[in-house]
Amino acid sequence: MSIKPLADRVLIEPIAAETKTASGLYIPDNAKETPSQGKVIAIGNDEDLTVKVGETVIYGKFSGTGITHEGVDYLIMPESEILAII
Repeated sequence: MSIKPLADRVLIEPIAAETKTASGLYIPDNAKETPSQGKVIAIGNDEDLTVKVGETVIYGKFSGTGITHEGVDYLIMPESEILAII
């Protein structure tokens, strides 16, 4: 990974939203919600960070800044915008 977050920032790869309901119905693209879960890919150099690389986290719907690197979409955000670790 060539992206290294600074300070208390965390790089997250969003987990894709469900495309099908539990009953088997397909969800159209315009009705899908923005993912609010993701996998931590990299963390900044702040010693007080709670999250670790590889953990799955929940974050707010409008949290972070979206970036694309080598064709993959990521979010970069301060750790304070992460709501929970799963």
